[in-house]
Amino acid sequence: MDKRPITGSTAPFFGDVTTAPPGGVTTWTRTSDGVRIRLGFWPGGNRGTVLLFPGRTEYLEKYGPAAKELAARGFATLTIDWRGQGLSDRLIDDRARGHVRRFADYQRDVAALLRLAETADLPRPWFLLAHSMGGCIGLRALHNGLPVRAAAFSAPMWGIRIMAPLVPLAWMLSGASRYIGRSDTYVPGSSANCYVSTEPFAGNVLTTDPEMFDFMARQVRTHPDLALGGPSLNWLHEALREMRILGRTRPPRLPALVSIGSRERVVDVPAIRHIVSRWPGGLLDHVEGARHEIMMETPAIRAAYYDRITAFFDSCRPQG
Repeated sequence: MDKRPITGSTAPFFGDVTTAPPGGVTTWTRTSDGVRIRLGFWPGGNRGTVLLFPGRTEYLEKYGPAAKELAARGFATLTIDWRGQGLSDRLIDDRARGHVRRFADYQRDVAALLRLAETADLPRPWFLLAHSMGGCIGLRALHNGLPVRAAAFSAPMWGIRIMAPLVPLAWMLSGASRYIGRSDTYVPGSSANCYVSTEPFAGNVLTTDPEMFDFMARQVRTHPDLALGGPSLNWLHEALREMRILGRTRPPRLPALVSIGSRERVVDVPAIRHIVSRWPGGLLDHVEGARHEIMMETPAIRAAYYDRITAFFDSCRPQG
């Protein structure tokens, strides 16, 4: 893999399928292990910069509206395509398969994002906004000293919703796959299909807003290179291991607002409650009527959510 630095090289951005604030910049960079990742920055005022950590399967274009909402409230946004998804390097030949070698490798992506933030001297203070898998990556980054004043989590993946009798099977299958050379196999029940491009709106687990569901589906239909299917068994094993460790580790001493929709069906709500209950300065926020993707919910839910998290960030900024 080519390990030459490419920070500053312009990366494509599909503005035809999203909305984002004017003045945005998308760029390529390489991580310390040579993976090419895509980063996006949008200016937004003088109240600080939000480091937005997306979830599994996600990409910059999906968060154009989020950057617009944050800019309207005075915050710049820096976000990322994690390795193995979006337009960042896919890690195995089947680009539809969500795969990572080690969950710790995502912290190399975080380091590359921080390198850009420091080099570009992005407006301070910095804050973390992390969704789903990004919440798992983000919590680990906080333990590693991520330089933010406060964190907001949207349905963080601190546990995956799996029926209790199937949890031992998930551990066994994902672990055994590594010893028989099948760790890049799809998790049983998943496939190359991208959820929003194949599932109907009725009964979906992501949002109650049909327009936002169509927004997400239109993005991957128009630009298939953005799409990602199910995870590999190795991704599952690494995720289970990381979530177990995080659940046993005392949370950092940093203000945190953790939001969960009342109709959540993707992540494990008791696991989230457990971590927040042990978090000094951690607040649990119940979002009535929301499913998994609070930032992709109805206009009223979205507006209230962005008002709430930016007010929280403002309450945590340095005094004087």
